[in-house]
Amino acid sequence: MKKIVLIEDESSVVSFIKKGLQELGYGISVALDGSTGIKLVEENSFDMIILDIMLPDINGLEVCKEIRKKNKTVPILFLTALDSSENIVLGLESGGDDYLVKPFKFIELVARIKSLLRRSGHHNGPETTEIDNENIYQFSDLTVNDYTKKVTRAGTEVSLTSTEYKLLLYFLNNPEKVISRAEILEAVWGVNYELGTNVVDVYVNYLRKKLDNQEDDKIIHTVIGMGYVLKKS
Repeated sequence: MKKIVLIEDESSVVSFIKKGLQELGYGISVALDGSTGIKLVEENSFDMIILDIMLPDINGLEVCKEIRKKNKTVPILFLTALDSSENIVLGLESGGDDYLVKPFKFIELVARIKSLLRRSGHHNGPETTEIDNENIYQFSDLTVNDYTKKVTRAGTEVSLTSTEYKLLLYFLNNPEKVISRAEILEAVWGVNYELGTNVVDVYVNYLRKKLDNQEDDKIIHTVIGMGYVLKKS
């Protein structure tokens, strides 16, 4: 059973989400304010967090930042009535992996949850031991197993967050291609318009710090004025 914590103060939304997800077999814990939510996440292990931005005590963005100080990998889905591009950007840059604007359809919420769980390595389908070559990505001395979500470089395992992993996978599916920031923003974050955000640059730098041990071993390169490219040094 996948365990999800819902940090939300609106009782009707809590009841709607909790009932629906429990019927689908998810384990749901609820926090009605940010402080309780932070404590729950610190004291328990969850597969995912659903987080409102407008909370009665601590703003959801600050809750996300606090959680990220100790937990870099748990997927966080923002659930908010704030639908402006600025708020979406703030959510992504505070450490969120995805966002869903209220009011929303339950079927869309479930789709977002399944997508984030897949990206973080939590599979929702039946278990299988069969792995084919389509699950393995190889570039230079970098290997990614998309079945186990294991990433290694030069034989050393690299730990990535769900967003970092999705970004790396996008590069691996487009080797040697110069990719613009707008293309990356749409493919990784699902944002298909220009928001004036530097979230792409921030996450590329995160990846570089984890993957590039030496200056001459870089595989993610900046193409000034155009974007980024995955290529050998």
